[in-house]
Amino acid sequence: MAAIAKEEDAEAEEEIWRYIFGFVEMGVVKCAIELGIADALEAHEGQPMTLSQLSTTLSCSPSPLYRIMRFLVHRRVFKEETTGYTLTPISRRLITHGERSMAALLLLESSPVMLAPWQALAVHVREENRLTAFEATHGEDLWEYAAGHPSHSKLLNDGMACRARGAVPAIIEGRAKLFEGIGTVVDVGGGNGTTVRLLVKAFPWLRGINFDLPHVVSTALPCDRVEHIGGDMFKSVPKADAAFLMSVLHDWEDEDCIQILRICREAIAGDNGKVIIVDAMIKEEKEYKYKDVGLMLDMIMMAHTNNGKERTQEEWSHILDKAGFSRYTFTPIPAVPFVIEAYP
Repeated sequence: MAAIAKEEDAEAEEEIWRYIFGFVEMGVVKCAIELGIADALEAHEGQPMTLSQLSTTLSCSPSPLYRIMRFLVHRRVFKEETTGYTLTPISRRLITHGERSMAALLLLESSPVMLAPWQALAVHVREENRLTAFEATHGEDLWEYAAGHPSHSKLLNDGMACRARGAVPAIIEGRAKLFEGIGTVVDVGGGNGTTVRLLVKAFPWLRGINFDLPHVVSTALPCDRVEHIGGDMFKSVPKADAAFLMSVLHDWEDEDCIQILRICREAIAGDNGKVIIVDAMIKEEKEYKYKDVGLMLDMIMMAHTNNGKERTQEEWSHILDKAGFSRYTFTPIPAVPFVIEAYP
Protein backbone atom coordinates (compact mmCIF):
# COMPACT_ATOMS: atom_id res chain seq x y z
CA MET A 1 0.00 0.00 0.00
CA ALA A 2 2.84 2.38 0.84
CA ALA A 3 4.37 1.86 -2.59
CA ILE A 4 1.03 2.58 -4.30
CA ALA A 5 0.56 5.73 -2.22
CA LYS A 6 4.05 6.90 -3.11
CA GLU A 7 3.40 6.30 -6.81
CA GLU A 8 0.07 8.18 -6.64
CA ASP A 9 1.78 11.06 -4.85
CA ALA A 10 4.45 11.22 -7.56
CA GLU A 11 1.75 11.30 -10.23
CA ALA A 12 -0.04 14.08 -8.35
CA GLU A 13 3.18 16.10 -8.18
CA GLU A 14 3.39 15.94 -11.97
CA GLU A 15 -0.34 16.45 -12.58
CA ILE A 16 -0.74 19.55 -10.41
CA TRP A 17 1.57 21.54 -12.67
CA ARG A 18 -0.86 21.02 -15.56
CA TYR A 19 -3.51 22.88 -13.58
CA ILE A 20 -1.18 25.61 -12.39
CA PHE A 21 -0.08 26.35 -15.94
CA GLY A 22 -3.19 25.17 -17.76
CA PHE A 23 -3.53 28.51 -19.56
CA VAL A 24 -0.13 28.14 -21.25
CA GLU A 25 -1.25 25.84 -24.07
CA MET A 26 -4.16 28.11 -24.99
CA GLY A 27 -1.95 31.20 -24.84
CA VAL A 28 0.79 29.77 -27.03
CA VAL A 29 -1.63 28.33 -29.60
CA LYS A 30 -3.39 31.71 -29.73
CA CYS A 31 0.00 33.30 -30.36
CA ALA A 32 0.64 30.82 -33.19
CA ILE A 33 -2.67 31.73 -34.82
CA GLU A 34 -2.04 35.45 -34.51
CA LEU A 35 1.46 35.07 -35.94
CA GLY A 36 0.07 33.00 -38.83
CA ILE A 37 2.45 30.06 -38.39
CA ALA A 38 0.07 27.39 -39.75
CA ASP A 39 -0.94 29.65 -42.64
CA ALA A 40 2.72 30.20 -43.57
CA LEU A 41 3.51 26.47 -43.51
CA GLU A 42 0.39 25.69 -45.56
CA ALA A 43 1.34 28.34 -48.13
CA HIS A 44 4.79 26.73 -48.50
CA GLU A 45 3.16 24.02 -50.62
CA GLY A 46 3.72 21.20 -48.18
CA GLN A 47 7.48 21.66 -48.00
CA PRO A 48 9.20 22.02 -44.61
CA MET A 49 10.23 25.53 -43.56
CA THR A 50 13.42 26.25 -41.67
CA LEU A 51 13.37 28.54 -38.67
CA SER A 52 15.08 31.21 -40.78
CA GLN A 53 12.47 30.94 -43.54
CA LEU A 54 9.63 31.01 -41.06
CA SER A 55 10.96 33.98 -39.11
CA THR A 56 11.52 35.93 -42.34
CA THR A 57 8.04 35.12 -43.65
CA LEU A 58 6.38 36.09 -40.38
CA SER A 59 8.68 39.07 -39.67
CA CYS A 60 9.52 37.54 -36.29
CA SER A 61 12.68 37.42 -34.26
CA PRO A 62 14.17 33.89 -34.61
CA SER A 63 14.94 33.36 -30.93
CA PRO A 64 11.43 33.70 -29.40
CA LEU A 65 9.93 32.00 -32.46
CA TYR A 66 12.21 29.02 -31.91
CA ARG A 67 11.01 28.74 -28.31
CA ILE A 68 7.38 28.92 -29.44
CA MET A 69 7.99 26.19 -32.02
CA ARG A 70 9.91 24.02 -29.54
CA PHE A 71 6.92 24.14 -27.19
CA LEU A 72 4.37 23.41 -29.92
CA VAL A 73 6.43 20.61 -31.45
CA HIS A 74 6.54 19.01 -28.00
CA ARG A 75 2.72 19.27 -27.90
CA ARG A 76 2.50 17.71 -31.41
CA VAL A 77 0.92 20.86 -32.81
CA PHE A 78 3.74 21.09 -35.34
CA LYS A 79 6.34 18.57 -36.46
CA GLU A 80 10.08 19.18 -36.75
CA GLU A 81 11.92 17.30 -39.46
CA THR A 82 15.59 17.48 -40.41
CA THR A 83 14.77 20.05 -43.10
CA GLY A 84 12.37 22.20 -41.09
CA TYR A 85 8.89 22.48 -39.61
CA THR A 86 5.72 20.96 -41.08
CA LEU A 87 2.02 20.82 -40.27
CA THR A 88 0.30 18.07 -38.29
CA PRO A 89 -3.41 17.13 -38.14
CA ILE A 90 -3.70 19.49 -35.15
CA SER A 91 -2.09 22.51 -36.78
CA ARG A 92 -4.13 22.00 -39.96
CA ARG A 93 -7.07 23.02 -37.79
CA LEU A 94 -5.25 26.30 -37.06
CA ILE A 95 -5.10 27.40 -40.71
CA THR A 96 -7.37 30.42 -40.58
CA HIS A 97 -9.19 29.72 -43.84
CA GLY A 98 -9.07 25.94 -43.78
CA GLU A 99 -12.26 23.94 -44.26
CA ARG A 100 -11.89 22.39 -40.80
CA SER A 101 -10.30 25.40 -39.14
CA MET A 102 -10.91 25.82 -35.43
CA ALA A 103 -8.83 28.99 -35.22
CA ALA A 104 -11.77 31.37 -34.78
CA LEU A 105 -13.21 29.28 -31.94
CA LEU A 106 -9.90 29.34 -30.09
CA LEU A 107 -9.61 33.11 -30.64
CA LEU A 108 -13.12 33.51 -29.20
CA GLU A 109 -12.52 31.41 -26.09
CA SER A 110 -9.10 32.98 -25.48
CA SER A 111 -10.37 36.56 -25.87
CA PRO A 112 -10.21 38.79 -22.77
CA VAL A 113 -14.01 39.02 -22.76
CA MET A 114 -14.44 35.24 -22.49
CA LEU A 115 -11.49 34.62 -20.17
CA ALA A 116 -12.48 37.20 -17.56
CA PRO A 117 -15.63 35.38 -16.30
CA TRP A 118 -13.53 32.42 -15.19
CA GLN A 119 -12.21 34.70 -12.44
CA ALA A 120 -15.77 35.03 -11.14
CA LEU A 121 -16.88 31.40 -11.43
CA ALA A 122 -16.97 30.99 -7.65
CA VAL A 123 -19.41 33.91 -7.47
CA HIS A 124 -21.89 31.99 -9.59
CA VAL A 125 -21.39 28.76 -7.64
CA ARG A 126 -22.02 30.55 -4.34
CA GLU A 127 -24.95 32.57 -5.68
CA GLU A 128 -26.45 30.19 -8.25
CA ASN A 129 -29.37 31.74 -10.18
CA ARG A 130 -28.60 35.16 -8.73
CA LEU A 131 -25.54 36.36 -10.60
CA THR A 132 -23.75 34.56 -13.44
CA ALA A 133 -19.99 34.66 -13.86
CA PHE A 134 -20.31 36.60 -17.14
CA GLU A 135 -22.72 39.13 -15.60
CA ALA A 136 -20.53 39.50 -12.53
CA THR A 137 -17.64 40.41 -14.83
CA HIS A 138 -19.29 42.45 -17.59
CA GLY A 139 -22.50 43.75 -16.00
CA GLU A 140 -24.75 42.07 -18.59
CA ASP A 141 -25.21 38.64 -20.06
CA LEU A 142 -23.34 37.28 -23.10
CA TRP A 143 -26.11 38.06 -25.60
CA GLU A 144 -26.62 41.63 -24.36
CA TYR A 145 -22.88 42.16 -24.43
CA ALA A 146 -22.59 40.85 -28.00
CA ALA A 147 -25.47 43.06 -29.16
CA GLY A 148 -23.65 46.13 -27.85
CA HIS A 149 -20.15 45.16 -29.00
CA PRO A 150 -20.04 44.33 -32.73
CA SER A 151 -16.42 43.14 -32.61
CA HIS A 152 -17.27 40.54 -29.98
CA SER A 153 -20.44 39.59 -31.83
CA LYS A 154 -18.26 38.84 -34.87
CA LEU A 155 -15.88 36.75 -32.75
CA LEU A 156 -18.86 34.83 -31.39
CA ASN A 157 -20.39 34.19 -34.83
CA ASP A 158 -17.04 33.22 -36.35
CA GLY A 159 -16.44 30.80 -33.48
CA MET A 160 -19.84 29.16 -33.95
CA ALA A 161 -19.17 28.92 -37.69
CA CYS A 162 -16.05 26.91 -36.80
CA ARG A 163 -18.16 24.38 -34.95
CA ALA A 164 -20.55 24.19 -37.89
CA ARG A 165 -17.78 23.42 -40.37
CA GLY A 166 -16.70 20.53 -38.18
CA ALA A 167 -20.16 19.21 -37.30
CA VAL A 168 -22.01 19.36 -40.63
CA PRO A 169 -19.66 16.93 -42.46
CA ALA A 170 -19.98 14.60 -39.47
CA ILE A 171 -23.78 14.86 -39.70
CA ILE A 172 -23.64 13.97 -43.40
CA GLU A 173 -21.40 11.00 -42.64
CA GLY A 174 -23.29 9.78 -39.59
CA ARG A 175 -26.88 10.60 -40.56
CA ALA A 176 -26.99 10.89 -44.37
CA LYS A 177 -30.81 10.45 -44.54
CA LEU A 178 -31.52 13.21 -42.02
CA PHE A 179 -33.27 15.48 -44.52
CA GLU A 180 -35.10 12.89 -46.61
CA GLY A 181 -38.62 14.16 -47.26
CA ILE A 182 -37.72 17.64 -45.94
CA GLY A 183 -38.10 20.57 -48.35
CA THR A 184 -37.41 23.54 -46.09
CA VAL A 185 -35.36 23.86 -42.92
CA VAL A 186 -35.12 26.79 -40.53
CA ASP A 187 -31.80 27.03 -38.70
CA VAL A 188 -32.81 28.51 -35.34
CA GLY A 189 -29.98 30.56 -33.87
CA GLY A 190 -28.08 30.12 -37.13
CA GLY A 191 -25.65 33.00 -36.62
CA ASN A 192 -23.98 34.19 -39.80
CA GLY A 193 -25.59 31.42 -41.86
CA THR A 194 -22.61 29.08 -42.16
CA THR A 195 -24.57 26.01 -41.03
CA VAL A 196 -27.53 26.42 -43.36
CA ARG A 197 -25.23 27.23 -46.30
CA LEU A 198 -23.42 23.94 -45.70
CA LEU A 199 -26.72 22.07 -45.38
CA VAL A 200 -28.25 23.33 -48.64
CA LYS A 201 -24.97 22.61 -50.41
CA ALA A 202 -24.91 19.03 -49.09
CA PHE A 203 -28.64 18.43 -49.70
CA PRO A 204 -29.46 20.13 -53.03
CA TRP A 205 -33.25 19.80 -52.64
CA LEU A 206 -33.26 21.83 -49.42
CA ARG A 207 -34.28 25.44 -49.07
CA GLY A 208 -33.01 27.12 -45.91
CA ILE A 209 -33.95 29.91 -43.55
CA ASN A 210 -31.23 31.35 -41.36
CA PHE A 211 -33.01 32.69 -38.27
CA ASP A 212 -31.33 34.69 -35.52
CA LEU A 213 -31.45 38.05 -33.80
CA PRO A 214 -31.68 40.97 -36.26
CA HIS A 215 -28.21 42.34 -35.46
CA VAL A 216 -26.74 38.86 -36.08
CA VAL A 217 -28.39 38.06 -39.43
CA SER A 218 -27.60 41.58 -40.66
CA THR A 219 -24.00 40.42 -41.13
CA ALA A 220 -24.89 37.18 -42.98
CA LEU A 221 -23.77 36.86 -46.60
CA PRO A 222 -26.31 36.20 -49.39
CA CYS A 223 -26.61 32.56 -50.46
CA ASP A 224 -28.70 30.78 -53.10
CA ARG A 225 -31.71 28.96 -51.62
CA VAL A 226 -31.18 30.62 -48.21
CA GLU A 227 -33.28 33.41 -46.72
CA HIS A 228 -32.03 35.38 -43.71
CA ILE A 229 -34.72 36.38 -41.22
CA GLY A 230 -34.26 38.29 -37.97
CA GLY A 231 -36.41 37.65 -34.92
CA ASP A 232 -36.65 36.23 -31.39
CA MET A 233 -36.83 32.45 -30.98
CA PHE A 234 -38.61 32.92 -27.64
CA LYS A 235 -41.56 34.49 -29.48
CA SER A 236 -41.84 32.79 -32.86
CA VAL A 237 -39.92 30.78 -35.47
CA PRO A 238 -40.49 30.88 -39.25
CA LYS A 239 -42.56 28.00 -40.63
CA ALA A 240 -40.61 25.13 -42.24
CA ASP A 241 -40.65 21.37 -42.65
CA ALA A 242 -37.89 21.03 -40.07
CA ALA A 243 -36.42 23.22 -37.35
CA PHE A 244 -32.67 22.79 -36.84
CA LEU A 245 -30.91 23.83 -33.63
CA MET A 246 -27.16 23.31 -33.36
CA SER A 247 -25.27 24.31 -30.21
CA VAL A 248 -28.22 26.46 -29.15
CA LEU A 249 -30.16 24.69 -26.40
CA HIS A 250 -27.10 24.09 -24.23
CA ASP A 251 -26.99 27.87 -23.74
CA TRP A 252 -30.29 27.84 -21.83
CA GLU A 253 -31.84 26.37 -18.69
CA ASP A 254 -34.56 23.73 -18.92
CA GLU A 255 -37.60 26.03 -18.85
CA ASP A 256 -36.15 28.20 -21.62
CA CYS A 257 -35.36 25.11 -23.70
CA ILE A 258 -38.89 23.81 -23.26
CA GLN A 259 -40.29 27.15 -24.44
CA ILE A 260 -37.98 27.23 -27.49
CA LEU A 261 -38.83 23.63 -28.38
CA ARG A 262 -42.58 24.22 -28.08
CA ILE A 263 -42.31 27.17 -30.46
CA CYS A 264 -40.22 25.09 -32.88
CA ARG A 265 -42.73 22.24 -32.68
CA GLU A 266 -45.52 24.64 -33.60
CA ALA A 267 -43.47 25.99 -36.53
CA ILE A 268 -42.91 22.67 -38.29
CA ALA A 269 -45.41 21.40 -40.83
CA GLY A 270 -46.11 18.31 -42.93
CA ASP A 271 -46.18 14.60 -42.22
CA ASN A 272 -42.38 14.42 -42.13
CA GLY A 273 -41.95 17.50 -39.94
CA LYS A 274 -39.44 17.29 -37.10
CA VAL A 275 -37.12 19.26 -34.86
CA ILE A 276 -33.43 18.39 -35.27
CA ILE A 277 -31.12 19.12 -32.37
CA VAL A 278 -27.35 18.87 -32.73
CA ASP A 279 -25.72 19.25 -29.35
CA ALA A 280 -23.28 17.62 -26.97
CA MET A 281 -24.32 14.94 -24.49
CA ILE A 282 -22.80 14.01 -21.15
CA LYS A 283 -21.95 10.31 -21.25
CA GLU A 284 -20.64 8.50 -18.19
CA GLU A 285 -19.11 5.56 -20.06
CA LYS A 286 -15.32 5.62 -19.73
CA GLU A 287 -14.84 4.43 -23.30
CA TYR A 288 -16.79 7.38 -24.76
CA LYS A 289 -13.99 9.38 -26.37
CA TYR A 290 -15.72 12.77 -26.15
CA LYS A 291 -16.59 12.49 -22.46
CA ASP A 292 -13.89 14.95 -21.43
CA VAL A 293 -14.96 17.46 -24.11
CA GLY A 294 -18.56 17.26 -22.91
CA LEU A 295 -17.55 17.93 -19.32
CA MET A 296 -15.37 20.88 -20.38
CA LEU A 297 -18.21 22.31 -22.47
CA ASP A 298 -20.43 22.07 -19.39
CA MET A 299 -17.94 24.26 -17.51
CA ILE A 300 -17.92 26.69 -20.45
CA MET A 301 -21.71 26.95 -20.15
CA MET A 302 -21.40 27.68 -16.44
CA ALA A 303 -18.84 30.44 -17.01
CA HIS A 304 -20.44 32.12 -20.02
CA THR A 305 -24.21 31.62 -19.99
CA ASN A 306 -27.27 32.20 -17.83
CA ASN A 307 -27.67 28.69 -16.42
CA GLY A 308 -26.90 26.87 -19.66
CA LYS A 309 -25.54 23.34 -19.35
CA GLU A 310 -24.66 20.17 -21.21
CA ARG A 311 -27.19 17.40 -20.66
CA THR A 312 -27.34 13.65 -20.21
CA GLN A 313 -29.69 11.60 -22.38
CA GLU A 314 -32.15 11.48 -19.47
CA GLU A 315 -32.07 15.28 -19.16
CA TRP A 316 -32.64 15.68 -22.89
CA SER A 317 -35.58 13.27 -22.67
CA HIS A 318 -37.06 15.33 -19.84
CA ILE A 319 -37.18 18.60 -21.78
CA LEU A 320 -38.39 16.88 -24.96
CA ASP A 321 -41.23 15.25 -23.04
CA LYS A 322 -42.16 18.55 -21.40
CA ALA A 323 -42.12 20.27 -24.81
CA GLY A 324 -44.76 17.82 -26.04
CA PHE A 325 -42.90 15.60 -28.49
CA SER A 326 -44.38 12.15 -29.02
CA ARG A 327 -41.11 10.43 -29.82
CA TYR A 328 -37.43 11.18 -30.41
CA THR A 329 -34.20 9.44 -31.30
CA PHE A 330 -30.55 9.96 -30.31
CA THR A 331 -27.89 9.24 -32.91
CA PRO A 332 -24.12 9.55 -32.33
CA ILE A 333 -22.05 10.98 -35.18
CA PRO A 334 -18.25 11.07 -35.68
CA ALA A 335 -17.95 14.36 -33.78
CA VAL A 336 -18.66 15.81 -30.33
CA PRO A 337 -22.43 16.37 -30.69
CA PHE A 338 -25.29 13.89 -31.04
CA VAL A 339 -28.17 14.26 -33.49
CA ILE A 340 -31.55 14.28 -31.77
CA GLU A 341 -34.64 13.99 -33.98
CA ALA A 342 -37.89 14.95 -32.24
CA TYR A 343 -41.35 14.39 -33.74
CA PRO A 344 -44.64 16.08 -32.76
